Amino acid sequence: MQPVQTVYDFSVPKIDGKSSNIGEFKGKVLLLVNVASKCGLTPQYEGLEKLYQLYKDKGFEILGFPANEFGAQEPGTNAEIQEFCQMNFGVKFPMYQKIAVKGADQHPLYTFLTKTKPEAVKPNGSGFEEKLAGYGIKRENKSDILWNFEKFLVGRDGKIVARFSPDTTPEDPTLKKAIEAALG
Repeated sequence: MQPVQTVYDFSVPKIDGKSSNIGEFKGKVLLLVNVASKCGLTPQYEGLEKLYQLYKDKGFEILGFPANEFGAQEPGTNAEIQEFCQMNFGVKFPMYQKIAVKGADQHPLYTFLTKTKPEAVKPNGSGFEEKLAGYGIKRENKSDILWNFEKFLVGRDGKIVARFSPDTTPEDPTLKKAIEAALG
């Protein structure tokens, strides 16, 4: 019988090009976020870094995955992305090389994430998807990543606990409660 797959089974190079396996975070609570530097949601980097600083000593990590599938809002090289994040937001949480989070070239990690947790929790009164649709931006499949800054919360066992929509800010009480519950 095949063991149940977890996020620990995937490798993505770090933004500096060093090889990396998500398994190095075994036993920690993770928040995986597809990020972009030129998006209206880019200020979430600040909140993500605050969240990271708040919980990192309790076994929490945020993993940032730059992606350019949404309005070409992550056009830079990995080096440019890394410099942008450090200079503008003081990002200290781990960042990875740019990957595809949807479409034909979707990274296997994101295929796993979206198949395992096909729907995202949305903030109360969220009209984000409808707003995007008003601009002619629609998902092909309901399980596709909607936009930059979608978040996947992973428990200490490597299994996905929850998925949060892009407009769920790092300060959102629902997200914080879920992180705190996962941390135990």
